[in-house]
Amino acid sequence: MGTRPTAAIISVAALKHNYGEVKNLLMPGTKTMAVVKANAYGHGDLYVAKTLEDAGCEMFGVAFVEEGARLRQGGIKRPIVVLGGIYPSQIQDCFEFDLTPVIFDSDTATLLDTFAKKHNKKKAVHVKIDSGMGRLGILPRQIVGFFQELKTFGNLAVEGMLSHLSEAEAADKQFSKKQLDTFLKTISIAQGLGCDPPYIHMANSAAILDLPDARFSLVRPGLMLYGAYTSLRLKDKARLKPVMKLKTQIIQVKKMSAGTPISYSRTFMTQKESLIATLPIGYGDGLPFALSGKGEVLVRGARAPIAGRVCMDFTMIDVTDIRGVATGDEAILIGTQGEETISVEEVATKADTIPYEVFCNISARVPRLPA
Repeated sequence: MGTRPTAAIISVAALKHNYGEVKNLLMPGTKTMAVVKANAYGHGDLYVAKTLEDAGCEMFGVAFVEEGARLRQGGIKRPIVVLGGIYPSQIQDCFEFDLTPVIFDSDTATLLDTFAKKHNKKKAVHVKIDSGMGRLGILPRQIVGFFQELKTFGNLAVEGMLSHLSEAEAADKQFSKKQLDTFLKTISIAQGLGCDPPYIHMANSAAILDLPDARFSLVRPGLMLYGAYTSLRLKDKARLKPVMKLKTQIIQVKKMSAGTPISYSRTFMTQKESLIATLPIGYGDGLPFALSGKGEVLVRGARAPIAGRVCMDFTMIDVTDIRGVATGDEAILIGTQGEETISVEEVATKADTIPYEVFCNISARVPRLPA
């Protein structure tokens, strides 16, 4: 079946390059858990994981069991850690798909140990500490009781301890260092109770770039693998290459008289005779509605402003000042064309959001194709 020209083009070369940039920042022996949750931040989880597994990535991180199962069914062999924890109904799936759960409560630990004992198995787990994020994890005051209880579970093996930084991208590192100090103290307490796991991990992309003390035996790069920065001030820390190009083609070009309204609610009115091009991409594909009247698109190496509101399936652009525009011309929403580039960071800024959301919102109806 033929498809419309809207697609997200994924560069293997850029992905491998960014993985190399991660490795260049690490001490020898530090392992990498590539975070491929949320469909690899919209880039295609199985495609990304296969590429990184071939490149030597030691481990993968997902949010939920379903994501890990999908990778296993797609042939991924390396360890997969379920960072978001598991639900009682998913205990069997953890064993069936050989997934490593993150735990942060006694009830889940009990269920895992009971299942493992019943089936004469051992299950590796990672224990999450809440060092100040206020989301998932054991609070520092609960550490002693929790690890004392864990010692009674003969079929669980603590393979890792982790925590999560809430603002590692900030220039002011005061709170991040407070979190780091809290995490280090809990590790020391756990070690004093006889728990000394091989994997200690806290560093996300921002910390890998800007907080060396948080790079323990394992790091968890996410956004930087996909070629985007958590903060533009970190651009000098690593030379990342964008992995995704979001593109389409002009489906129609029309000459409009001055005073013609364009798109819903007539928020845009042509001020002179104008050339308006329609693109087969809209917020149903993940193009932010917030770009209405603010965003730009690359056509023939030049910037064309979005005219009026982004629709569900279509977006109009003003190409009046671009010479020779015709139906079938390529249009770039994210990426480079000629000498011009529209970065995901630019899109996020204009849409008043973050690069993570821009990537993750690119919908399933947009095919991910290799460059």
